[in-house]
Amino acid sequence: MREQLDQTEIDDFHRDGFVLLRGFYDVDAEIRPIQAAIAEIIALVRASHGLPVAAPDSVAHFDHQFADLIAHDRRLGGVVYDAVKQIPAFVRLVCSTGHEAVFRQLRKTDLAGIAGGGYGIRIDNPGEERFRADWHQEYPAQLRSLDGAVFWSPLVSIEADMGPVRVCVGSQAEGLVPVLTRDPDHPDKAGAYGLILSDRAARVARYPELAPLTHPGDLLIMDFLTLHASGHNTSRRSRWSMQSRLFNFREPTGVSHAWRGSYAAGTDFTTIHPELVAD
Repeated sequence: MREQLDQTEIDDFHRDGFVLLRGFYDVDAEIRPIQAAIAEIIALVRASHGLPVAAPDSVAHFDHQFADLIAHDRRLGGVVYDAVKQIPAFVRLVCSTGHEAVFRQLRKTDLAGIAGGGYGIRIDNPGEERFRADWHQEYPAQLRSLDGAVFWSPLVSIEADMGPVRVCVGSQAEGLVPVLTRDPDHPDKAGAYGLILSDRAARVARYPELAPLTHPGDLLIMDFLTLHASGHNTSRRSRWSMQSRLFNFREPTGVSHAWRGSYAAGTDFTTIHPELVAD
């Protein structure tokens, strides 16, 4: 893992609201152990429910029996989802000195924090809308501090049909955007998934959009205020990715509300920022 950015990468982050770092992680040392542990967890869940278990032909195909598992019982996907975020190799990556060093560079701070409840491994299954993240900023869903950043990295190669992350380039400069707290088109979405940008279509249309294709080892870092969304997964494989959120303890807004978390911490952000509610 790298522990230093060059000035061009720092400038890109502040101009565009994100920076994509190719080959940031050592795949063999840092990514393969996470994939291998996920394969073992899937196998344990399958075996505990009387389903046959077969080893993948390579660790890169760690999820080869996951689609069959959720076809058998979708709820078992939730069991896997809750379990994989507790893999030690993943938690070590979240808390790595490399993550902290890079964030401190980007935010020019000596005091970085890791958002509790703000790290995990997403599993975006083909054709599922309920847990797909629509266009949003990270801050309302996470709080902690306005000086925050999302560290996003894929565990599988993300091709166009898997729905890569979509980013509005330069949108962080707009500042905080009001939101609707319920998605009228998808009322089953709850919490952070239900947040919808006010005047969404018009806001998104103001900016050029990128949806970079990425591979294990790559790292995408996004500003907490950058507009971004999960793409639609129309492939036959789930989109597995890692997320963690870091924040600057010294940022004044975070200090003012004691670095409180949002939905994952059981807090409704509208009680802290009622001015952002557009319902």
